[in-house]
Amino acid sequence: MTGGGSMNRRDVLRGALASCGLALVPEELRPGQATPGRKNVPALEFATALEAADAIRQRRVSSVELTRLALERIDRFNPALNAVVNVLRDEALAAAGAADEALGRGAARGPFHGVPITLKESFEIRGVRATVGLDALRTHVPEEDSDAVARLRAAGTVILGNTNVPVMLADWQSDNPIYGRSNNPWDLARTPGGSSGGAAAALATGLGYLSMGSDIGGSIRIPAHFCGVYGHKPTIGVISRMGHIPPLPAMRPQQANDLAVLGPMARSARDLAAAMQVVGGPGAEDAVAYQWTMPPPRRDRLASYRVGYVLDDALCPVVPAVKEVLSRAVDALGQAGVKLEEGWPGEVDPRAEYRTYRYLLWGAMGPPPGPEEMESLRAAAARTDDSLETLRAHALTDPVSRVAAVRAARLRHRAAWQRYFRDHDAFLMPTAFVPAFPHDIRPMPARRLATPDGDRPYEDLLFWITVATVTGLPATTAPVGLTREGLPVGLQIVGPYLEDATPIDLAARMADVVGGFQAPPGYA
Repeated sequence: MTGGGSMNRRDVLRGALASCGLALVPEELRPGQATPGRKNVPALEFATALEAADAIRQRRVSSVELTRLALERIDRFNPALNAVVNVLRDEALAAAGAADEALGRGAARGPFHGVPITLKESFEIRGVRATVGLDALRTHVPEEDSDAVARLRAAGTVILGNTNVPVMLADWQSDNPIYGRSNNPWDLARTPGGSSGGAAAALATGLGYLSMGSDIGGSIRIPAHFCGVYGHKPTIGVISRMGHIPPLPAMRPQQANDLAVLGPMARSARDLAAAMQVVGGPGAEDAVAYQWTMPPPRRDRLASYRVGYVLDDALCPVVPAVKEVLSRAVDALGQAGVKLEEGWPGEVDPRAEYRTYRYLLWGAMGPPPGPEEMESLRAAAARTDDSLETLRAHALTDPVSRVAAVRAARLRHRAAWQRYFRDHDAFLMPTAFVPAFPHDIRPMPARRLATPDGDRPYEDLLFWITVATVTGLPATTAPVGLTREGLPVGLQIVGPYLEDATPIDLAARMADVVGGFQAPPGYA
């Protein structure tokens, strides 16, 4: 077409792609051509993993092109972020070439065929160093893929590399002496969270299309909240933890920690659901006897959901900047027809759940105390106050019978929630009481988080993630907006036991009324 008001071929293509939520790749980001005659490659850097997979299957882009695009973005943006710490350039391009070749033969391997992804550095990848930031593991190179990695490979993914973590995954900042510190793309002076902080920062900036994290203290959910992406903490035991660190390789075989889980992170909730179908299920030994199936979501439209919520609590007050964004999101759900009910369920005691969780977490994390510390802990346990310090002393010195009683209390907490979920589908709450905070290199006991009402203990970050962790319930964190300062806020959606698809589906449908993922400024 010609003339002042006409559209050329590029304009037509741009309009067609825009109708699909896509655009043309800018010149500086356009990958090399893999198919003769292709002049323009759709700008898929912020596409969802399923959109990227569909573009590959439909031959709109090749896996090699998409992998080159991701690698170019890593070269451009990762130096400031330090999110991806081992870039598997040659391996990724070879795997992408093999994926394109297989597609040409009609042999696509799975739902993520040819899609470039990253993996948290705690997941063992065959032939790739896995250290969890420990000097003692600096030379640890696994000979086999972890179960989750093997399943993602079988689903067709292309592994770009692994992402940064704190030492032994034990912090809400991703910093260690081997790889250094990761930064938040919304503000480089702030943390992207931990321990899956590198994964969240990579997803937020288009350095891959899917990632895997792990969570015992909010390590999937808090980075998702800090970086504005989606993260899912699955029901306990749904995903095999074989080949994940911790436990340390030298301590295997070891019974799985019954608080920790592995789970997917993405730029869309629907990617979370697809990833759960790929990585879910028992490990190889248990799979001899049984399989796992994710039940479908309870509802087929947003207005059918019955949802409870709490956006604040005196036990862990939420700063106004975060609460304001969460309140707008809940109001939007109500206007969309969601049946809302405010307040903790009648049978739920959040303080008791928090104390149960802290007791079990102290027993699960870190090396056992030495003789001298044990003596002081026994003295502390003899006190009669109900402080967290006394609780910690009990957690590390109590007899097995007392530990068993606390584990029984944990199951009662779950049962109370399950009774609530008989006539409610999900429960909404904050992911954390603050948005992403500035880097803090002080020893953890000395750290404080600034709020308008004064500094707060660093470990207060554990409160809002307690419900799903101590009960083993599934929980999805979904981005729902930005603070006035321009920092992301994620709403946590807790669902019924083993019904992971329900909170994920609610997160997906919620995006239609509150908005979903948005890229940080400067990365689009």
